[in-house]
Amino acid sequence: MNWLRIGLYLLIAFSVLSFGAVEVWSESILEIGAAALFLGWALAAYGNRSGTMYWSALNAPLLGFLGIGALQLLVRRTAYVFLTRENLLLLTAYFLIFFLIAQAFRNRADFVQLAWFVIVFCFAVSLLGIIQHFTSVNEIYWIRNFQVQVRPFGPYVNRNDFAGFVELTLPAGLSLMIFRGTNRDLFPLLILLTAVPIGALVLSASRGGIMSMAVGVGVLILLALSRPGSSVARSRRMIALGIAALAVLALVDWLGAGVAIQKFSMLDASEVSAGRRVSMSRGALHIFFDHPILGCGLGTLVDVFPRYETQYDGKVVDHVHDDYAEALAEAGILGGLCGLFFLWRFFREARKAFVADQGHFSRALHAGATAAVCALLLHSFVDFNLHIPANAILFLLQAHVATSPPLPSESRSPLPLHRMHEGAMPRRRAHPIGTRG
Repeated sequence: MNWLRIGLYLLIAFSVLSFGAVEVWSESILEIGAAALFLGWALAAYGNRSGTMYWSALNAPLLGFLGIGALQLLVRRTAYVFLTRENLLLLTAYFLIFFLIAQAFRNRADFVQLAWFVIVFCFAVSLLGIIQHFTSVNEIYWIRNFQVQVRPFGPYVNRNDFAGFVELTLPAGLSLMIFRGTNRDLFPLLILLTAVPIGALVLSASRGGIMSMAVGVGVLILLALSRPGSSVARSRRMIALGIAALAVLALVDWLGAGVAIQKFSMLDASEVSAGRRVSMSRGALHIFFDHPILGCGLGTLVDVFPRYETQYDGKVVDHVHDDYAEALAEAGILGGLCGLFFLWRFFREARKAFVADQGHFSRALHAGATAAVCALLLHSFVDFNLHIPANAILFLLQAHVATSPPLPSESRSPLPLHRMHEGAMPRRRAHPIGTRG
């Protein structure tokens, strides 16, 4: 379904370029777009009865969160019905997009196309961020300013959200280099496409983002070293990473490493201090203790939190800087169990996919997606990237890629960008349309 893949590309690009889809108008377009794509897929599937529906192992925990929101509305266990309905609508859009990703990307050609889309898109957004950083620090697209005190970078209102974007997209290019997932003639291009995003990440001076990205790179290295093979092959992987690192250092030095390091070590007025983050997480946990089973209601933390405020600074807290504490506060123990179930399913399926017999490109695909998810999971301890729609969609995209069935070993050399070969993808859990699985 080429039209479905194009629609998903456009929806992902729109969500990122529209300030992360954090405003009402962009969030509404995202939800309408998800519904329209799902309706189109359903009509196409109905007309093609012989087609198959792919059911991801991660669908169950995602549906669990939707069930919690529906139960909160049904039994009136939410502090603000409107906010829970609004959040439930957004979560439904997330699930529809995740479901459609599984239907749209199935064979080798699909995943090659997806990998290069992610790599090139990461480069383009990062280049935009670098240009804006030197020409218009406080504005997005040189025209959009904000009434509140923020620190934008690229198309994102907050530099930490941009860092989350890089964490979710950069490992795709790094993994292709480390695992030799593409032809050698494309190696210089990959160095360029990965060096610019790293330079942009350093310029953003996001502490959590830089540390989380370092952990993501560490995951890639551990995965590369865990693969059996000759010492020569391992040396080539490390040499590839070393060349990329030198290119990044040269770019960062040219962009101005001193200024970036100075910003990294200083706390500006728009930044939340460590003490403030701890106090917000503590307040969220107090909400959880008062509403242990179902929580206070999905999306209602902004309404409930003022009663649990312990370090008031005159600012509205719409999200605490801890996705895990916020999930417990809003969804209770049931939400925590769904989250643990998601993580367990993810790491189990990702490990099975990575250790399976597969070619260089397929292994690079799974390793990069796993590293991206791990980086954002770490960053979520100190930020709320999973509450930024654009980053939430990219997180689900990488979660699907990491847990997708491995592609068969290539009969030829790793695939270049300009030669995409169709390959049959083993069906792990395929159900005919209209049946129950």
